[in-house]
Amino acid sequence: MADLRIGGASLPAAIGLPEVHAPGQAGEAGPASNFMGSLKEAISHINDAQSGASQAVDALVTGQTTNIHQTMVALQQADVSFQLMMQVRNKLVSAYEEIQRMQI
Repeated sequence: MADLRIGGASLPAAIGLPEVHAPGQAGEAGPASNFMGSLKEAISHINDAQSGASQAVDALVTGQTTNIHQTMVALQQADVSFQLMMQVRNKLVSAYEEIQRMQI
């Protein structure tokens, strides 16, 4: 029973705030490109989590590993990441629709 240790949980990487450039600086990227870069990076992290969970399930099914706990943690991390992405998408669509309803 002395072998029951709990390993540290790794937190998903936080999405950093885009750097703000003064107008007229060389190499200036617009706010849209910073936002798109952040979104692409976040989606890439979520895709990596989904791939890792899939590989963990495959390894468990083929008998390469017997650590069901690590597999379940990977599945839950991928699920929570995906749910977060869907909620962010829903908020973005809602904001877009609200902007479309604005009268000029």
